[in-house]
Amino acid sequence: MLQTAHLETALHTCYHCGDECQGAPIVHEDKDFCCEGCKVVYTLLAENNLCTYYTLDERPGISVKDPVLSARFAYLNDAKVQQQLLDFQNGTVSKITFHIPQMHCSSCIWLLENLNRLNTGVTDVHVNFLRKEAAITFEHGVTTLAQVVELMAHIGYEPQITLADMEAPAPKKDKSIYYKLGLAGFCFGNVMMLSFPEYFGGLQKEYGQFFGWINIALALPVFLYSARGFFTSAWQGLQQRMINLDLPIAIGLLSLFCVSLYDILTHRGPGFLDSFTGLVFFMLIGKYVQRRTYDSLAFDRDYTSYFPIAVTVLEEGKEKPISVKELQKGQRILVRNQELIPADAVLLRGSANIDYSFVTGESVPVVRNAGEVIYAGGRQLGEGLELEVIKEVSQGYLTQLWNNANYKKEETQTVENYANAVGKYFLSVTLLIAAGALWYWVPRDTDMAVKAFTSVLVIACPCALSLATPFTLGATLRIFGRHKFYLKNSAVVEALAKADTIVFDKTGTLTEPSASQITYHGDALSQEETRQIKSLLKHSTHPLSQRLYQHVDAKPLPVLDFLEKTGAGLSGRVADNLVEIGSAAWVGAPVDTQDASAKQTKVYVAFNKKARGYYVFENVYRNGLPQLIQELGKTRKLAVLSGDNDSERERLQAIFGPDADMRFNQSPMQKLEYIQELKQKGQSPIMVGDGLNDAGALRQSDVGLALTDQVNGFSPSCDGILEANHLARLGHFLKFSKTSRRLILAAFGVSFVYNIIGLTLAVMGEFSPIVSAILMPVSTLSVISFAVLSVKVAARRAGL
Repeated sequence: MLQTAHLETALHTCYHCGDECQGAPIVHEDKDFCCEGCKVVYTLLAENNLCTYYTLDERPGISVKDPVLSARFAYLNDAKVQQQLLDFQNGTVSKITFHIPQMHCSSCIWLLENLNRLNTGVTDVHVNFLRKEAAITFEHGVTTLAQVVELMAHIGYEPQITLADMEAPAPKKDKSIYYKLGLAGFCFGNVMMLSFPEYFGGLQKEYGQFFGWINIALALPVFLYSARGFFTSAWQGLQQRMINLDLPIAIGLLSLFCVSLYDILTHRGPGFLDSFTGLVFFMLIGKYVQRRTYDSLAFDRDYTSYFPIAVTVLEEGKEKPISVKELQKGQRILVRNQELIPADAVLLRGSANIDYSFVTGESVPVVRNAGEVIYAGGRQLGEGLELEVIKEVSQGYLTQLWNNANYKKEETQTVENYANAVGKYFLSVTLLIAAGALWYWVPRDTDMAVKAFTSVLVIACPCALSLATPFTLGATLRIFGRHKFYLKNSAVVEALAKADTIVFDKTGTLTEPSASQITYHGDALSQEETRQIKSLLKHSTHPLSQRLYQHVDAKPLPVLDFLEKTGAGLSGRVADNLVEIGSAAWVGAPVDTQDASAKQTKVYVAFNKKARGYYVFENVYRNGLPQLIQELGKTRKLAVLSGDNDSERERLQAIFGPDADMRFNQSPMQKLEYIQELKQKGQSPIMVGDGLNDAGALRQSDVGLALTDQVNGFSPSCDGILEANHLARLGHFLKFSKTSRRLILAAFGVSFVYNIIGLTLAVMGEFSPIVSAILMPVSTLSVISFAVLSVKVAARRAGL
């Protein structure tokens, strides 16, 4: 008989966090709370007259399940730790910047900026909502760093502090683009103003030469500083025997500047310094757009981003927090529930139930007994463990896995973008036309020959051409960002458009990591028996027990003689019945090893030593997955790589179709090798994953996309970050990336029209300053406007 477990209906909503209260709520001051943690936060806010917090947003609070936090943050009292974390410290105050991924609304900002009302030692808090950061200043004579962090954790905004924060500080961001852009903009505006006499001819005779000298003074810093990057890039390309788009740009800018100097110094005319400074200004805007996008996201994380700063060491029966980097072989450590194993260690005491999904992709927790090795990267689920370290952090399995040379992206395999590809031909055609103009005019008019030659180089400057790509792709990046799809840079958009194969990880990528589809098989259970099952499950911390507890619809009863054996099951007396839940061996149920369902995750139940049936746990796939796969399968090859066994093969094959490649029990190295095989065959793969077990494959693929339930939380090194609940829109993103490439070509067409007109005038010797002043800025602005507006229109049509 088949019976489906139903979700429990919650009757109460937590006043603080808005979550449904599972079971009986905690009532305080006529308000319902889902846990003790949320009640503690409300009490704290009420005592300090900060309940305005609850009026600023519909669901302002964040669930706080553990109100007892002091021991966890004791390591922050260590002077060495503080020295590496603090931004500034003097005799009175200390300053520190925290990353707070839980920040989500205006009430979060309000509460964090009012921390001083909860702790008088805090003097100032400045919140950067976009970066999800809070810069906190506190008086260390009044409060401590540990107390500040403990307070933030109490109210639901625990800072994200990892081992990466203890490493050498990240290099300061290069701000030269801002200085270059500001200088170019200032000079461009003034040169344009001083060039007005030439446009209208009224003041040219009296002040033209004077204005020309001022324009040279203004254009010189633009040439030497703002435009220097284009010349440097072009020279570096020549040194490597490459022609990038900056080479024709550099030639054009140099020609424009030199011709302008010659004209002004020989009194032949006012030159083209207004066009020169304007083009540098607009091109720097393009570079700024490319660099500005999503600088708050980390695309290059390593294993230290996942490790805590400190670990609890046991010395002579006492607990002492120390830095993970100082952990040595032979030391005994204490690892609590939900904490990460920081180094390879031997289990000495406790019931180990290790979740290795982050490292291997295997979704089912692994049981380990005393004397067995537990590898770094696993997360303990259950009671605290006592372990003895057998390898230092830098020598453990997780570190070696990450530092494997094969995990490094092969930078030589970069995809050439449209702009550089077109730039090569553009330069060749420009030089041929310039040489042709020189050859034609020399026998006829030497002055006209020089004018035509330089005019071709000036008017054919591919500046507008160079702006087409950054502005089109920059607009595309912003549209993707609004839909929680963040790419490392604009080159990733072009790589997405060219990709012909998509490889998915299963656990945590295609599946909901914290949900299961549960069905019951066996003799029918009465409502009272279901109630007794839930009663026993309530006392277990095992993840399968907790999932089953949430799905069983009943109210729990008291339990006597409760017993839990790690890796086996639970037992206890409920309403005079002996209830047993766990493995087949634990409840005495027969198992057919030849049965096709033997690999499924099952939990058996028995009453009074008689097995009654079992619950089957199946993955819950993300919403919209079948529709997404159907859409992607029309134009691309699909594959699934999983660290799990093949118990889900039939379900996945039904979603992906018979042609999709399915591989199970895959190690991180096997995933990486699969991507390398695809590339050796000439395919262009996209890898979509979520954990360290996917890190090598993410790095080696042409595009590595990290799927995460929180874009500012942890994700492996990647080329893009996609919020998990937007996975169903991946097909739209890939389709729009191709649309963006077509729009770049269209923008090139607009630029070519202007270049053809300009080159015709230049070869004929009709390239006057007035024509330059009108044609070149119009060309640039037209390309920019076309790029931005066309992307917006295309996005609206695509539903983005």
